Amino acid sequence: MQTTYRTQKVAYWYFAVAALLFLLQVLDGLVIAAQYIWPDLFVSFFPFNVGRTFHLNLLVLWLVLGFMGATYYVVPEETDQELFSPALAYVQLVILTLTGVAALVGFVAANFHPSLWLTEGREYIEAPRWADWLIVLGVGIFAVNNGITILRRRRPVTATVGILSLGLVGLAVMYLFGMKFLSNVTVDQFFWWWVIHLWVEGSWELIAGALMAFLMVRLTGVDREVVEKWLYVEVGLVLFTGLVGTGHHYYWIGTPRYWLLIGGLFSALEPVPIGLMVFDAWRMTRHAARPHPNRVAWTWAVGSVITHFLGAGVWGFVHTLPQINKWTHGTQITPAHGHFAFYGAYATLVIALAYFIIPQLKEAVAKMNPARGIAAFWMTTGGVVGMVIALTVAGIIQVYLHRMAGLDFMVVKTEYLRFWFVSRLIFGGLAVLGVLLYTWDFLSFGLGTEPGSAVPRSIPMTTSSE
Repeated sequence: MQTTYRTQKVAYWYFAVAALLFLLQVLDGLVIAAQYIWPDLFVSFFPFNVGRTFHLNLLVLWLVLGFMGATYYVVPEETDQELFSPALAYVQLVILTLTGVAALVGFVAANFHPSLWLTEGREYIEAPRWADWLIVLGVGIFAVNNGITILRRRRPVTATVGILSLGLVGLAVMYLFGMKFLSNVTVDQFFWWWVIHLWVEGSWELIAGALMAFLMVRLTGVDREVVEKWLYVEVGLVLFTGLVGTGHHYYWIGTPRYWLLIGGLFSALEPVPIGLMVFDAWRMTRHAARPHPNRVAWTWAVGSVITHFLGAGVWGFVHTLPQINKWTHGTQITPAHGHFAFYGAYATLVIALAYFIIPQLKEAVAKMNPARGIAAFWMTTGGVVGMVIALTVAGIIQVYLHRMAGLDFMVVKTEYLRFWFVSRLIFGGLAVLGVLLYTWDFLSFGLGTEPGSAVPRSIPMTTSSE
């Protein structure tokens, strides 16, 4: 049995806040889905534009907190060193949570009082400037706290820690590019996409890749050296294709025509590293030392790999080439890809990490019910997949009837898409039930204290270096 470091316990509160915010996000998403069918629903105090802003910013907030909680567990484990300052970690959690909640309340208030400067109005990064600086402060504390812990390590730097450190630096730096307005709209959009794409698909991918490697080593017992060799290859390809692949966002904002070639080519290559991750997970499953007793974490982890490939890889590829994107851009195909990609790449991974880490921290967990956690996975995943299929079909109908045949936008929306919007709402309800079950399950086993039923810890690593 491995040692649990005392300071790793800060991870629990990050996961707890993230779970509650995740539930709030999907409930808000259900309201938005209903507004596609009944546009006047809550229009006087919570209209669609506010709900959408709410939904997207909650997504970013809870995922970042989930990754931070996992990092605060992984770094002490990988460095054989207590966290530098758990007090700073708690201060950081308070800063980011209060800032995020205050910004969310501000989005609603700004709808009634636009003169209060409660939002900057830039899509996806609507937080006002005061909130931006507090976010930078919180992320800076996070990077420093983990950085000092890594510098004080008692064992050699592993690939997991190295990739994770690079991601932490990117997390702290890339957000800054969205904090300055530029008078030229095209140039402003050029750097704005650095935040939306390189912050989320650059630094986040590094952090997610390192955490997934850690999780696979612990769950499968496969030799660390083998996993980390693949980690270097996969993360290298993610950065190579993802950095230049940002060009698929530059097609229609006034940039030179060469971005059509560059963006199209490297965007087409983006599924390659994700496909390698699928192969890697399959290979590790076949060569696992023995099945891990934590079936819930394993189910969510494998589900993450598969849905990541489908959402970010397949759904991303089918509409990013410029010859296709000129028709599909801004249709329902875009949110189909967005929902599937974020769910597969990040949401499922955070939940897998929570199901693995929290039982490690609370060894006397009495109420962890594997059947409930696995049911939450299938309900949530089934709901998301159903939503994605409904949105994809709706997007294809939009392309043919509105953009190619020239039918009026509202005619297409009200007469041809209603069935698919209703389907999206139904499957969205199933996803909400799944998230509700996960939240209930998390709080149940997270707060369980009855002795005598500890969940087994991870399979010991098999490297000679340790």
